Amino acid sequence: MSKEQKPFVPKTPTDFQKLKLERLMANPDKPVIIPDMPKEKKGFTVPEFVRNVMGSSAGAGSGEFHVYRHLRRKEYTRQKMIDEKAEREKLDEEYQNKILENRRIMEERTAKKRAKRLKRKARIKMLKSSKGLVKTDEKKEAEKNYSSEEESSEDENSNAESDKTNEQLKSQSESSQVLEKENTQSSQEEES
Repeated sequence: MSKEQKPFVPKTPTDFQKLKLERLMANPDKPVIIPDMPKEKKGFTVPEFVRNVMGSSAGAGSGEFHVYRHLRRKEYTRQKMIDEKAEREKLDEEYQNKILENRRIMEERTAKKRAKRLKRKARIKMLKSSKGLVKTDEKKEAEKNYSSEEESSEDENSNAESDKTNEQLKSQSESSQVLEKENTQSSQEEES
């Protein structure tokens, strides 16, 4: 007999899995049946009527203990299922609350980063618009200062610092504008 004709005997769980996969892949067009999730267990429902009604006599018969034991077991099972259902609902609610809290935190972070990004874009746009008024070295220094401030802006005090820096940048651009105007006026005076 050759090796191909010998039946494969699985000995380990890995071998069983390998055998199952080979069977599945032998005919890939065949639909695979995936079983559904197991449904919730239905415990004992509350009986609509009680068949074994105890009599009004003083003594209990020899079979009454077994009836009592069965009813007690049914009641304990019912209470256990109610407790499990309540615990499952509590865990689901906690999970949903946690998801909502995480989503809210992520949205706050995203909004904060978006505000920083837009602020940086506005700063760069303002610097580019005043291209002829401010020297390139001053722009680079301003961008470096601004980016270093953004890194430290995690503190709440950074808002005040960024306002001060903005005022300084504005005053620098205004002073450069004044200097440029004076230069243009002096050059015009020299020409005439």
